[in-house]
Amino acid sequence: MNNKETKDAAGCHVSIEQQIRDEWADKPYNSLSAYLKKEYGEKVFKIALDGGFTCPNRDGSKGTRGCIFCSAGGSGEFATSVTENNIPQQIEAALARFGSKNVGRKYIAYFQAYTGTYDAPERLYALYSAALSHPSVCGISIATRPDCLGEDVLDVLSRCRTEFPDKFVWIELGLQSMHERTAAYIRRGYPLSCFEEAIKNLHRLQIPVVVHVILGLPGENDGDVLATIDYLNACGIFGIKLQLLHILKGTDLAEEFEAGKFACLTKEHYISLLIKCIDRLDPDIVLHRVTGDGPADLLVAPKWSLYKWDTLNTLHRRMREGGHYQGRERK
Repeated sequence: MNNKETKDAAGCHVSIEQQIRDEWADKPYNSLSAYLKKEYGEKVFKIALDGGFTCPNRDGSKGTRGCIFCSAGGSGEFATSVTENNIPQQIEAALARFGSKNVGRKYIAYFQAYTGTYDAPERLYALYSAALSHPSVCGISIATRPDCLGEDVLDVLSRCRTEFPDKFVWIELGLQSMHERTAAYIRRGYPLSCFEEAIKNLHRLQIPVVVHVILGLPGENDGDVLATIDYLNACGIFGIKLQLLHILKGTDLAEEFEAGKFACLTKEHYISLLIKCIDRLDPDIVLHRVTGDGPADLLVAPKWSLYKWDTLNTLHRRMREGGHYQGRERK
């Protein structure tokens, strides 16, 4: 099979052009929106929730200042927070924001803020089961850390899968980079071996894993980023989020940026690197994100990232013009 062919679900050889048209909804990569549309027959939206969590990198267990790039909101600035313990109320408030728009009937409940498995098992079960019990929710996605997935937490996740067999449970892990020197700089707080152990345990429970990777971290070049992509190709992950490094007010990273210790990626460099990553990425891995949303009131740099649709349109145009598609250069 040459690099212009792939296989469909039945194992038949098809052209990459046909796969892009039929399976990837005309995008040159395996996007989350296309995956969900294929699974559910309609567009599925994500509702960001706040479970009232903290993080071991903030509460003193491993540190007090968090990761170097993390804002005071713990990446949960877009989460709905009515009453942190009242998940149904948060979901209803989020649904109300859609108003009368015909946007479909299925939603993903996303536990976004801080570390979504860092609490007592009984409280975790109460939060997750409340979300999974909502009739409009087709599954939950939980953002967390590999070092916060002990056996008691894994038991809760397994219980949720068993009790809600028609709904999914996804775990999102903030790896950011495979390189230990980068992990030390960003104060990630755990070694790569911890990530690998978490992946092994989640695979055992058949819980899909989505991994977060940041592009543009200080000290990393394009080769470093591509090495992380190659590494993740071999990990058997379900999905990946490729995130531009955002400099947010109030973070230690912002202080270093303002002191001139590093520069942000330009739009041209980011799109070029993003295309290299997508070309290298296993086509079976679902791309959950190819850019990101930095809150406008917190964003220090890069300001061009505020124009998300311009970035996406440029990416898609460049990929079409250059004949790029997910997996084209996979090693």
